[in-house]
Amino acid sequence: MTYVVTVETCIPDGAPELDDLGQVGAAVLLERGFGSVAGAEGPGGVEVDVFDMAVGAHPGGAVLTVSVAAPSLEVAEEAVGAVTQEVLDRAEPLAGWLVVSSEVRLHTERARESLAAADGPDAPPSDPALRRARHTARPGTPGAPGAPGFPVAGSAGDDWIPDDDVIEENPDPEAELRAMAPRLRAFDPAVFGTAPETAALAAGALVHAAEVLIDELYDDVQALAEEDTDVAACQGHLWHLDRLPARHAARYDELFARRFLVTAVALTTRFTDGSFRRLGCPAEEMVTRLLLEQARVALDLYGLLDEAVTAALERFADRVHEDGDRRQAGGFGSWFTPFDADRYVHPYAVDAYPDGGPGPGPGPDSGPGEPAGGRTEECSEETEGA
Repeated sequence: MTYVVTVETCIPDGAPELDDLGQVGAAVLLERGFGSVAGAEGPGGVEVDVFDMAVGAHPGGAVLTVSVAAPSLEVAEEAVGAVTQEVLDRAEPLAGWLVVSSEVRLHTERARESLAAADGPDAPPSDPALRRARHTARPGTPGAPGAPGFPVAGSAGDDWIPDDDVIEENPDPEAELRAMAPRLRAFDPAVFGTAPETAALAAGALVHAAEVLIDELYDDVQALAEEDTDVAACQGHLWHLDRLPARHAARYDELFARRFLVTAVALTTRFTDGSFRRLGCPAEEMVTRLLLEQARVALDLYGLLDEAVTAALERFADRVHEDGDRRQAGGFGSWFTPFDADRYVHPYAVDAYPDGGPGPGPGPDSGPGEPAGGRTEECSEETEGA
């Protein structure tokens, strides 16, 4: 199982805060330290593979996001915390630095409430913020039940949810997640390449993850707006924006956060209204990665993440990227640039279309409206891939 662990580190008590140069130096030392780490050891000698990391330094220390393969969430957190402390101890200029926390971040209470509040898939969340985030259409609206192949509970040909009152009388996370599967209208169950019950669980987890992801991105936008700052300097809690490639953290300001949020809403809307065909830009690849992480963590939280569901989500990821490579963002200014003139990116977020073209008009792959193609940002530096 893949986990993304967030590690908070701090400078020694009484030490002066890091200036800009000191922050760059600390980030370089941490990146080099992890560059020599292929794995870590968890409780009881369990091996954990480390395959990616990003670091964002600030005046009081640094925040690391480390991607690992581990048998459980607890093992991942403990192993990453331990190896981070080893890296700090080996780097002489970072002597005295400490690991404050090592955790896979999930808004646990919000995730529980989102599932527990539902009396079936159609009940809206009681929390206003979650209701605002519920941007997808619900099963039962015109044209929804039969497209593309996740029938609504109780409908003819229902292979997914028993036609009874189990969900209402005995709510449980597994039943609730499977009940959400019909909302993922852009994908046939065959995409998941597994048994119907497992496919429904994976599809429902993605729908649930979309709701949580959008809500938490709203929180990230608000955090940056309240401090009038960027991710690198933000002192408040961020759910997702600090997990993007760290070298550009100082450029993830409120405008960027709004564009990223709108991109997430546009992509997940296409997933759930049936219009998705292909990813539009590098930012949508980032959103897809965060969405899959959120789905895996929620499933793991409820003890539902087994090998079959993991494989089903991987097949979904392959389908989303089926037009070839998992592309990488070139420069920072290309994140919202469409891959080509036939791709859709929301008008609020879009950079100029390639070759100055107008971009796609309304259609099954574009959603409503024609992109304006206005914002451009020039930056030649490279960034980590999606």
